[in-house]
Amino acid sequence: MSPEEEVTHAEEAPPYNKLTEDEKPYALFTDGSCRIVGKHRRWKAAVWSPTWRVAEAAEGEGESSQFAEVKAIQLALDIDEREKWPTLYLYTGSWMVASALWGWLQQWKRNNWQHRGKPIWAAPLWQDIAARLEKLVVKVRHVDAHIPKSRATEEHQNNQQVDQAAKIEVAQVDLDWQHKGELFIARWAHDTSGHQGRYATSRWARDRGVDLSTDAISQVIHECETCTAVKQAKQVKPLWYGGQWLKYKYGEAWQIDYITLPQSCQGKRYVLTMVEATTGWLETYPVPHATAWNTILGLEKQVLWRHGTPERIESDNGTHFWNNLIDTWAKEHGIEWVYHIPYHAPASGKIERYNGLLKTTLRAMGGGTLKHWDTHLAKATWLVNTRGVYQSSWPCPIKISPPCRRG
Repeated sequence: MSPEEEVTHAEEAPPYNKLTEDEKPYALFTDGSCRIVGKHRRWKAAVWSPTWRVAEAAEGEGESSQFAEVKAIQLALDIDEREKWPTLYLYTGSWMVASALWGWLQQWKRNNWQHRGKPIWAAPLWQDIAARLEKLVVKVRHVDAHIPKSRATEEHQNNQQVDQAAKIEVAQVDLDWQHKGELFIARWAHDTSGHQGRYATSRWARDRGVDLSTDAISQVIHECETCTAVKQAKQVKPLWYGGQWLKYKYGEAWQIDYITLPQSCQGKRYVLTMVEATTGWLETYPVPHATAWNTILGLEKQVLWRHGTPERIESDNGTHFWNNLIDTWAKEHGIEWVYHIPYHAPASGKIERYNGLLKTTLRAMGGGTLKHWDTHLAKATWLVNTRGVYQSSWPCPIKISPPCRRG
């Protein structure tokens, strides 16, 4: 691709409260939503201006909330072009939209708007946005949509404003009894099958003699508290791209740690968490005590025997990691063991993120508590590793490939 054909990507915008008073008039918050009304799916896209305290919206039928979020970006670009702003500061709650504007558009255009040989989802919308970005100066920031009120900043409050503007107002959702019954069955299928995506849930139900509409499954997944909690926890900027991890292949470098949980009926209080550095793949191993011997057992069973012998393991310098037993074992296996300062974000950020994600998932599966976490651990680990990976029609930046075993 020649330089003149290169798609201009958006830079990352600063937090809203870091904008100057001269820049704030050019800031817009965007959101989109979808709702099933009767037997029809309706979408709504909205844009909110904090300075002018006004919202602009567009509505339609037959599309998803993701479609509405992209349409909201088009609305914002319409305003930018109409008003001839020097710079547009976009704030979105969609990680997919932010990632696309930050760089995926370039990759999609290089691949002729295809992913793995198939047209990308909503290609005409993305092509229109890409063409307009070449003529506009746009900066984008992802806003976490689920923040407690006690921690909400002005940025989060504005994000709530656009969220309200994007809601579809329905005086009474007129669902007939047959559709209500289908929603009940769809909710059962989604929960029982392990909170899978639309197509996996549909296939699971069909294998058991139940045909469910895609709209019913979509509504159930959209309203599922467990899936919402897991999705929000996973919407963090990946830390494993680039930097020191570029030289490693899959399975060659891991970060490990222990998390503490309520004591289970089997007397287990700790989980050894192990994160593969190049992809973020998580392995877990529950133990009664955080000891060097349990660390070795967990690594052998969950890492060495499944993914091959790593070249490098990183951990903090707790006594369960920093001792003669670990040192001897690592040398026998030719593993470089690197210690970092506990809670030092630049060094331990990856494992700390996944510890938080695992706890969030366990709490969501436990109805808001960590009781009976041991019965949910395997499924929670599975959800962390698989939720959202190629379950939607827009391409994911990471593909987790089957591990290649080493000696």
